[in-house]
Amino acid sequence: MRTGTLHFDGKDYLDGHASDPVAMGWMQGSPPPPERQVLFDSDRSLAFPQSRWTLSHMREMVATARVARGHQAVSGLGALNTGVSDAIHTLQFKDMQGQTRLWADTLHDTYTDSIVVLHKGQCVYERYLGAGQPDLPHACFSITKSYSATLAACLVHEGVLDESRRIPHYLPEMANTAYADATLRNVLDMQVGVAYSELYSDPKAQIWDHARAGGFRTRPHDYAGAKNFYEFLLTLQKEGEHNQAFAYKTVNTDLLCWIMKRVTGQGLAEMLSERIWSRIGCENDAYISVDSIGVPFGGGGLSATVRDMARFGELMRCGGAHQGQQLIPQAVVADINRGSDPAKFAKAGYTLIPGYSYRNMWWVTHNAHDAYEGRGIHGQRLYIAPKADLVVARFASHPIAASAANDPITVPGLLALGELLHGA
Repeated sequence: MRTGTLHFDGKDYLDGHASDPVAMGWMQGSPPPPERQVLFDSDRSLAFPQSRWTLSHMREMVATARVARGHQAVSGLGALNTGVSDAIHTLQFKDMQGQTRLWADTLHDTYTDSIVVLHKGQCVYERYLGAGQPDLPHACFSITKSYSATLAACLVHEGVLDESRRIPHYLPEMANTAYADATLRNVLDMQVGVAYSELYSDPKAQIWDHARAGGFRTRPHDYAGAKNFYEFLLTLQKEGEHNQAFAYKTVNTDLLCWIMKRVTGQGLAEMLSERIWSRIGCENDAYISVDSIGVPFGGGGLSATVRDMARFGELMRCGGAHQGQQLIPQAVVADINRGSDPAKFAKAGYTLIPGYSYRNMWWVTHNAHDAYEGRGIHGQRLYIAPKADLVVARFASHPIAASAANDPITVPGLLALGELLHGA
């Protein structure tokens, strides 16, 4: 077993072996020694390497609401096929730098905590590393957006929401903000001109003010900012034009969830449970972080087990159907799979993933397997490749938040996996 460091963005970080949270002893002991405590108030709980423990224990850090699995029987994922599992574990492929990679090694190189691969609805690969466990929910981060916007797209399909309406039609209090002349479709596809930075490496970026408003990060003793998500959304001002280019902003999802709650009277946790979680045979409840007035963090607060996230991916791969029931309209899934305008996406400057588009808060690859994916910071991924009959659910705790740190391995690795399984 190789251990040591990996180099990212000009810095050295403990690699996947050396940063193993169990081996490092985070929060172990009675009580844990001070140097091994992970405390929300210190504002270091999401800093590496403590984060390798935190992302599997978010409900011990922040307030949460339950996403109930209900009383439906657990849906089976099949018995693991050892032969296929071994073939995946020994799969070799070239990363974006042309280096030959072994799939088994890339689990550590991408700081994977848990991963499940489904092929034609059957589990063909499953691994747990670090703090990962089959029944331990892990932070999904921005994969939460894909859940939220899929629900919103269902409401559009049902006529409950109108994607052509401007935001103040639903939320009059947003009339003096960046969203005064934005449509619901602009929000769904992240084509809103709003002054808001999502540069995770910048401690002064507005994403962190947003997180503090929602109680997702600790507030300094002299904090005088917004006290909840709604208050923060009311402060946002326009920058640029709408409907011109893809611009990834987490606030768009929280605004979307506010609209859904205003129109339906149902919060995100309840809606996700009623429409999806309680109907696809999940094994465990999920949970989602909430702010001081109980508003769920629709842009990044969900935690779930990897097997249950895979079940959601399988629901999408099957066109929204589960055991003969159409839980998500097939037209909604097809619309996501088609994607949006790659030219608008290209303006955002994601050089590692050329040719992508973004639709209903899913990243659409337009690759050979027609894959689309939910992506979250620190390496979270839900990858659905219909032409390869493939679903991959992965949780990770990469030291770098931005996906650009793991994409050079992950993007070609997932394509190679699809090629391995295609036609099998």
